[in-house]
Amino acid sequence: HSDFLSKTKMKLFIKNSKLNVIFPLNLSQLKTLPKPTVPPLKRTCELYLSSLETFLQPEELNHTKKLVEEFLIPGGVGETLQKGLERRACNTENWLECLKRKPLVVLLNFGILCTRKDIRDKQGQIRFHLCMFCSDTLPVEYMKGKPLCMKQYEQVFSSCRIPGAKRDSLLFLAKSSNPPKHITVVHNGQFFLLDIYNSDGTLLTVDQLCVQLDRICNSSLQTSMDPVGILTTQRRDVWNKSYISLMQDETNKESLSAIESSILTLCLDGPMPPVSDERMHRKAAFFQMFHGGGSQWYSGNRWFDKGCLVFRLLAQSGSLIPILFHPKYHVFYFVYRNKETPHMIQTPSDPLPMPQKLHFNITPEIKQDIEEAKQHLDTVVQNVDVEITVFNHFGKNAIKARKMSPDAFVQMAIQLAYYRVYQQCCVTVEPASLRTFRLGRLALIHPTSNASVAFVKAFDDPNKQKVDLLEKALKEHKKSTEMVMSGQAVAEHLMGLMCQASEENIPMPDVFTDTSFCKTLDFFHVTTSQLSSNTGCLTCNTLDQPGTYDVGYSIMDSHIDCRVSSLEASNTCKEKDPARLSRALEDALLDMMTLLEETPRVDP
Repeated sequence: HSDFLSKTKMKLFIKNSKLNVIFPLNLSQLKTLPKPTVPPLKRTCELYLSSLETFLQPEELNHTKKLVEEFLIPGGVGETLQKGLERRACNTENWLECLKRKPLVVLLNFGILCTRKDIRDKQGQIRFHLCMFCSDTLPVEYMKGKPLCMKQYEQVFSSCRIPGAKRDSLLFLAKSSNPPKHITVVHNGQFFLLDIYNSDGTLLTVDQLCVQLDRICNSSLQTSMDPVGILTTQRRDVWNKSYISLMQDETNKESLSAIESSILTLCLDGPMPPVSDERMHRKAAFFQMFHGGGSQWYSGNRWFDKGCLVFRLLAQSGSLIPILFHPKYHVFYFVYRNKETPHMIQTPSDPLPMPQKLHFNITPEIKQDIEEAKQHLDTVVQNVDVEITVFNHFGKNAIKARKMSPDAFVQMAIQLAYYRVYQQCCVTVEPASLRTFRLGRLALIHPTSNASVAFVKAFDDPNKQKVDLLEKALKEHKKSTEMVMSGQAVAEHLMGLMCQASEENIPMPDVFTDTSFCKTLDFFHVTTSQLSSNTGCLTCNTLDQPGTYDVGYSIMDSHIDCRVSSLEASNTCKEKDPARLSRALEDALLDMMTLLEETPRVDP
């Protein structure tokens, strides 16, 4: 998602007081992009064993080495699965595609928190200018001279994730014979269908839209309605059962269809509780965007299966925070323009139809499902913590002046910070873009290497040559990044082989039932990601596993925006402390730069 946000050029414009909706997408180059190839089996296994050296005990590692040797026997099961996966790669656009089954909220959904804008009145708050995209006009993007796959833009809007018994499906209607012309608006847990086109096919003007949103707010003041939207926070299999129950009623079926077929969902929230300082304000904004604040606040004022815009209405001091997330795509952007003077809404000359309120018939069974969803969500919410800081001492300019990669530099600082806090090396993961391939999305880099382990262990030892160790760690990170971005990701290849065994009904090889393999997929201490943004936006990324940290950062010219969040396991004592790790990260960055400044530069 980082390269998407850094390279996407989205502009806002207003002409004749109209809300201009832009659909920029170009898919004509899709077939010209290469399909990802399956990496060589032997090399993947060698890299797999190398990655295990950083966190396995010697006896565990030796056991896994024997299993890998058996897997690689010529003519054996490894070779059979490799050939099957290669056939699959030839017959599909991208052999890496898959969907997950975790709950969307916290565990899968991504989000972006935009900067706060000061608005003078309620009308100013709902006078927003929206930039949407999903058709065929966006120029092809490039990364290091290579064209990027634009397919992921296509289904950002007019799409919805439908819960299935075993696997979700994606509803996409933008290119149907009757594409949607409405959005869903939710206020106080009540859903409304709002047409954004006039009867003559023209878009509503900004004034008309303001009138309609004001009508919705005034007709949904009751706050005691059953929050049907909170069902979308449940585990996907649980939500699927509730979904089937809802669909048995014709009224519910029509309401669900209206939500699922809409262009997007606009969520109008009220204010969160007042906080004492800017630090707590940032945390409150993060929680409101990430999960809605819990069942007692705005988590029921969502439909997490769709792309959403979230507005905090009538917030403290007249501030407005636009918030965004999407259940499938890590790509979403929004622009808000502040008006210098209050704008009085003008009544349109043509009468507008009242937005249609969507109704749900709540049976006792559904009501019980809603209560269980509340309890499930509130448990998750209570276990999430976050610390948001701005590191003002230096940014990418100072790091590049040392001829070092800013991203790799921060990655090493994260590992050093964790080592200082917990006296052990951390296993980290970082996403890398695969958009140079057809239908490419993301794969994982494993920044923890033998070189990085040597660096963090030696850093506080005055007798070690730390600069040399840092340079070796940075080079190893660069090598790993380039390999993954070229389609040679180890974990994805192994998972593909495992799935191939299931599809061909081949008994699962021991190498995939080995505890070491499970640790490769699920055992990590820190997930990380970099967002390149010039707008001050802050990402809120998924927290894949309880008991782990997620560190998101944006490396600017002269500062680094940083967010450290954690998810604790239920019914356990608090082990993770984002504030402590955040302070340690700041110290690590300062100490690493001080080390470089105190070391004389050697000209090549």
